[in-house]
Order: sequence, then C-alpha cells, then structure tokens
Amino acid sequence: MSYLETTAEFYAEAAQTPQVGLCCVQSSPLQLPGLKISEQMQEMNYGCGTTVHPAELSNEPTVLYVGIGGGLEALQFAYFSRRVGGVVAVDPVSAMREAAARNLKLAAQENPWFDPSFVEIRQGDAFALPVADASVDVVAQNCLFNIFEPADLSKALQEAFRVLKPGGRLIMSDPIATRPIPLHLQQDERLRAMCLSGALTYEEYIQQLVDAGFGQVEIRARRPYRLLDCQSYHIDQPLLLESLDSVSFKVEIPADGPCIFTGKTAIYMGVETFFDDNAGHILQRGVPAAVCDKTARKLAMSNPGDILTTNATWHYTGGGCC
Repeated sequence: MSYLETTAEFYAEAAQTPQVGLCCVQSSPLQLPGLKISEQMQEMNYGCGTTVHPAELSNEPTVLYVGIGGGLEALQFAYFSRRVGGVVAVDPVSAMREAAARNLKLAAQENPWFDPSFVEIRQGDAFALPVADASVDVVAQNCLFNIFEPADLSKALQEAFRVLKPGGRLIMSDPIATRPIPLHLQQDERLRAMCLSGALTYEEYIQQLVDAGFGQVEIRARRPYRLLDCQSYHIDQPLLLESLDSVSFKVEIPADGPCIFTGKTAIYMGVETFFDDNAGHILQRGVPAAVCDKTARKLAMSNPGDILTTNATWHYTGGGCC
C-alpha cells in the first residue's frame, strides 16, 4: 500500500469517527460575527493552523479548498464570498466528502446567511485539480501538503499555480521540521498520514514554493506544533515540529530573487531625513519599514553604519516597502 493509499484509508476512518486530538483540533477556530460552527465540525478540524485570513479575502473571491476535512474552513471561506460556487472544495476521499456535506447542511440550519450551494464539493486530488487554468483567486490547504513526498509536493504546488489567476494567492498551513526528519520516520506511512513525519525544513518548504513559480511569499505565523520525543519515535534527541501559515503570490519572480517576508524591518539611522536606495525603498529616519528578507540583507550589507535591520518576527500582514 502506498503512502497516499494509507492516507486515504486513515482519513476515511477519521471522517466516520472524528479523531479528537488529531493535528490541532483542540484549538478554537477563527471567530467571526454571525458564524456558528457545530461541535461535529470542530471535532473534524484536521488542521495545524488556519488558512482563513480576512485581509486576503476581500471582493468575494473564488476559493479552491484542497482537502475538505469536516468543512470548517470551507464554511469560513464561504462567509466571505456568500455566493453560489464561491468556494470549490476538492477531496479524493468519498467518506470525507459525505461527512463535510452533512456538516454543511447542518451549518445552513445554524447560519441564516449560509446556503450549502455556496460550497461546491468535487471529487479530485491535489495532483489534478478539477478546475480550469487561471480560474480562481485563492487556493487554500491546511495540513495536507506536508503529507506528500517531495516530488508529489512539487506536483501539487504546480497545480495550485496553474489554477490561480495572475496575482492569485496560495494560502497554506503546514507543519515544518526544525531539522530533517529521520528516514525511518519518513518511511512510516501512518505517521506521515498523521502529519508527523513528512514535514520539510523551513528552507526546503520555501524553496518548493519558489521552484513552483511563486515570486512572493509572506509568513503569517510560525509557532510550535508537536514534539517528537526520543522514546516514542526512536530518535537520539527530541525533534520539534512547527506550524507555518503562509501566503504565496502568483507574481513573477524578480530578477534578483523572490521576495520572502518574515516580519523583518529596516531602520535608517543616518543624518539625513530619509534614505533612498534607488531600488524602490525609501526609509524615514528612525521609522521601521517592513522589508523582505532579500532587501534586509542587501541594505544591511551596503549600509552597515546607517541602517539597522531587525530579526524575523515570523508574522507579516503587509505594509512593506518592497
């Protein structure tokens, strides 16, 4: 049995009997005015973070959600689009699609603004998304892509890139590893299905996004997720997994490399009232300006006495000068 078959079997079981404690279901979902979420839907919140960032969801976007789970985030996305077919949710597991459909019917009873037609559930998988080229504004997935082996992850990211409109956004939440996962854990198909052994390091994860063609990546959050202990996982030292929320933009990769925003800022401290690097970055004296990692590095190297660059906060929601 392949790891994808193991994953399908695992989530078919989870669809029929909610696995409380799988991923981060113990955390509270995003609260929105007028949105009620059933206990059953919360129990099936098989994610490691959130992909629902209101600032990314203006103007009633068309959203493609990959891996529907219990339907919670599909419902949250529908909150912003509120129209027939505004959200397309894709899942290869029939039991999961059926469970999500039941949960969304219940949601319609509890939320007067919601109609099940707002979420169109389709059979399909991340490697062959059942939508046309350049047809959606947002692609989202929560704690799914980390399950894939690197070659399959590359396929999934290329598919997401294909279906996004120019300027569209890939919103993801996945575990990442603070050091490479030992091979014996990577090869454990059930641990991989449980989002515990397929995680890449941060550097590998971001490189996969850039290789797929995304020219700008913004980190929304990075926080502890799970600790793999020595006794249970037969490793020499504990291995921390982190949860990474990111937004990747379908824009051209600049000639000098992609823009990766991790919450760094640049602060001009020279004698003039402002600093202009003649590359689109104007810094007022003493005022922190959000910059991408690439720009922070360049400014620090070229003006070490005049510009202070701060460390990554692993949180960025716009406002940069790049």
